[in-house]
Amino acid sequence: MLLNELVIAVKGAGEMATGIACRLYNANFKQIFMMDIDSPMAVRRRVSFCEAVHDGTAFVEGIEAKKVLTPDQIRTAWDNNTIAVLVDPSWKTVNILNPHIMVDAVVAKRNLGTTITEAPLVIGLGPGFTAGENVHIAIETNRGHNLGRVILDGSPEPNTGIPGTIAGIAGERVLRAPCAGIFTSHLDIGALVQKGDIVGHVDKEPVLTIIDGVVRGLIRPRTLVTKGLKIGDVDPRGKMEYCTTISEKARALGGSVLEAILRHYNQ
Repeated sequence: MLLNELVIAVKGAGEMATGIACRLYNANFKQIFMMDIDSPMAVRRRVSFCEAVHDGTAFVEGIEAKKVLTPDQIRTAWDNNTIAVLVDPSWKTVNILNPHIMVDAVVAKRNLGTTITEAPLVIGLGPGFTAGENVHIAIETNRGHNLGRVILDGSPEPNTGIPGTIAGIAGERVLRAPCAGIFTSHLDIGALVQKGDIVGHVDKEPVLTIIDGVVRGLIRPRTLVTKGLKIGDVDPRGKMEYCTTISEKARALGGSVLEAILRHYNQ
């Protein structure tokens, strides 16, 4: 079998999963399907294929993902040179299509049920996975010296609970819900903001940015949120083009998954 004939299943269709799918697609792996929940809540919506669940289609760096309603429609999506996205929170499609490769890119900081028997090659990203036990290969997701390291024996670093640093700023760039309720905002992704600006509201409580920058990510308005939930991301670098392009972390993880696949199939 040729490498570009391999069927690749991806759990999750958020930012990191999308960066991985795009890297694989650009490497000529075109038979990709992604599975997500029925109401995905991406922050970096402009670079997340899970938006296709809401809108029917999503484009990231010129690559199109299309929502399909049943596993039978996946091959039609591939025939149209698109990545298939379907609502499948229990990952039942895996047992129907029997993919050659399974990538758990939910990045939930724990294993939500992936097992090493789900495909001939199972790859897990981040904490919760151990190479040789619940996955064949694990990938380090923690920013820093080991980001993207392909792990053949052992586990990625434990979850630190600290957002990655961008331009010297870490937790301050993350917008969180001040209370439980419905999130609304008059701003869109790409808006420039200054320290103290109101980015939105949860019910009547304002969501304030404590740094200057550009709104790089924001969940969909009218979303029900819980207190403390990450609902936005302000990038202190202030470059609007970063709002619609894959991040260095997602691109690095995509390269790591590509390396893992090639190492497995070129032994």
